[in-house]
Amino acid sequence: MAVATGLYGISFGALAVVAGLTVAQTAVLSLLLFTGGSQFALIGVVAAGGSPVAAVATSTLLGARNMLYGAVVSPLLSLRGWRRAAAAHLTIDESTAVAVGQRTPAAVRAGFWTAGVGVFVLWNAFTLAGALAGDALGDPRAWGLDAAAGAAFLALVWPRLAERRAQVVAGLAVVVTLALVPVAPAGVPVLAAAAVAVVAGAVAPAAPRRTTSEDDR
Repeated sequence: MAVATGLYGISFGALAVVAGLTVAQTAVLSLLLFTGGSQFALIGVVAAGGSPVAAVATSTLLGARNMLYGAVVSPLLSLRGWRRAAAAHLTIDESTAVAVGQRTPAAVRAGFWTAGVGVFVLWNAFTLAGALAGDALGDPRAWGLDAAAGAAFLALVWPRLAERRAQVVAGLAVVVTLALVPVAPAGVPVLAAAAVAVVAGAVAPAAPRRTTSEDDR
């Protein structure tokens, strides 16, 4: 998963340089922002000639989903101090999906840190490689790299769609997203899709899942 997501960073690095960022700016942006969708949204606005304010606003809208992830993983990890700050920076699609898919507290923590650190290292390494390659790489989509991250995340989500409730919520989120993409600003469809899950959870809460503790075993 980390390799697949990291390879996607080549596409970002190359596109960022083509959009007008320097190699150093691209590398720093990837290190500090570290949320792929928001990074692509930002350089997309820049490449289209948009203002810095518009670029930041679009990127922020798309990155707001990470706050929802934080609300999910924070009680699972129960961290304090610098570890909490580090975990916040590594709270992304992949680390959240791996963490919530585990059955024991130890596995939750191991899954979160392994996925988060693995993606962070490879994403930034491949971002730098893509930025250095620049125009020489050509169109990253010709290599299929634009689909790598989506494929990796789908593989993580797929096992959690076994229950009918999850299938219905996912289906509604897809419908809402597809309806808003042509008419809403970038980032809004993602937030609306997340809102579907929030509303579903509020209206019909799922039964709590019991985890296996060390004492149980």
